[in-house]
Amino acid sequence: NVVFMGHVDAGKSTISGNILLLSGMVDERTIEKYTREAEEKNRGTWFLAYIMDTNDEERAKGKTVEVGRAHFDTPTKRYTILDAPGHRLYVPNMIAGAAQADVGVLVISARKGEFETGFAGGGQTKEHAMLARTLGVQKVIVAVNKMDEASVEWSQERYKKICSKLSDFLKGLGYHPQKDVSFVPVSGYTGANIKEKVASDVCKWYGKGPTLLEALDNLETMQRAGADAPLRVPVLDRFRDRGAVAIMGKVEAGILKVGSRVVVMPGNKTAEVTKIEARDDDVRRARPGENVKLVLRGSGLDDQDVQQGFVLCSPKKVLVPVASKFIAEIVLFQMPEHKPLFTKGYQCVMHVHCAVEEVTVARLLSIIDKKTGQPKSKDPAYAKKGDKVRALLSVAHPVCIEKFDTLAQLGRFTLRDEGATVAIGKVTGLPKAKGGAAGEGGGASGSA
Repeated sequence: NVVFMGHVDAGKSTISGNILLLSGMVDERTIEKYTREAEEKNRGTWFLAYIMDTNDEERAKGKTVEVGRAHFDTPTKRYTILDAPGHRLYVPNMIAGAAQADVGVLVISARKGEFETGFAGGGQTKEHAMLARTLGVQKVIVAVNKMDEASVEWSQERYKKICSKLSDFLKGLGYHPQKDVSFVPVSGYTGANIKEKVASDVCKWYGKGPTLLEALDNLETMQRAGADAPLRVPVLDRFRDRGAVAIMGKVEAGILKVGSRVVVMPGNKTAEVTKIEARDDDVRRARPGENVKLVLRGSGLDDQDVQQGFVLCSPKKVLVPVASKFIAEIVLFQMPEHKPLFTKGYQCVMHVHCAVEEVTVARLLSIIDKKTGQPKSKDPAYAKKGDKVRALLSVAHPVCIEKFDTLAQLGRFTLRDEGATVAIGKVTGLPKAKGGAAGEGGGASGSA
């Protein structure tokens, strides 16, 4: 599951579209149609992006709004493309896409001035990379795009400058520069170095470096939660399908089977899985890592019983914990200028797996020493940018979450305020249900 991310106009949709074209997933008649549509809008170079940007608003503005989804295969692997929007107004949509991904392709425009704009404080390059790390994207391929542009002309000096700055930044996020990050120069428009190597007379210095698809194929297979773990399928979207409720989501743990019964949490509604689609094909079962569409049927089950951020579980195993309060470790990246302190009562929006909830700081428990991991001050009055804190958080509505150590995909979250990411965190403590185990519903225990 590969999310294409980066600053607006870096060329994410164009690269995604060209991958599908070069992989034989789009026929010539469709390309001719998109070419005519783009030329009619005086945007002749946008025809590749039309493969991923399918609605009228996206095509008129030339900006991705929703997360595009498509599939392609190589001789060794099968991929799902998640084409994320780059504009800062649509970061919540980007988060939803990155939450489904294992690998990120960070698309950078090498054009003079565009890389600098995207990498600056107000650009989305840094925020997208940070969000990807928070959301569990394990590997990043940096696609340095527009290398064919007149201000670049496959300049090795320009390429090395971009690679150096991004390598240092990604290392600061926790990515290992040699193990987790690779760099590939490409032209999304011409297709150079996407599937076939860029010609040596065009770029003499790249030598034996991989193409973008080779770099993807060279990645190790992702480590996932066990198939025998309790079923967890966060709901990304839901809609009606011939009188039944259809949902889209990703199997994070366990096995999903046609004919099995599931419990929709936090509402505790039971339904039967009557159909599963993976990569547009009907399948009998889906394993961890699969992005799926499935159909649910149940007595009295309606749209309101299944919402974005709800989680499907198996009634035969432990249900996902549902909490209105929980303890978390949080790293503060930036705060709004007019409220620079993170204090009790601070309110913002939390993104955790597919759920989006308003959250309030109920209590600051401690500030953590980043070197030792131990508390260096207890019950602080406030925290500020750069601090790592342990806090008790309260959400407006009960949310399905796991402790990070139990299932990282449901235990990591992002905090956003006024259109910017202010912090990332992980769940370390859940309320105690009757019997002493983390369970469904209820508030935080007294020890919190």
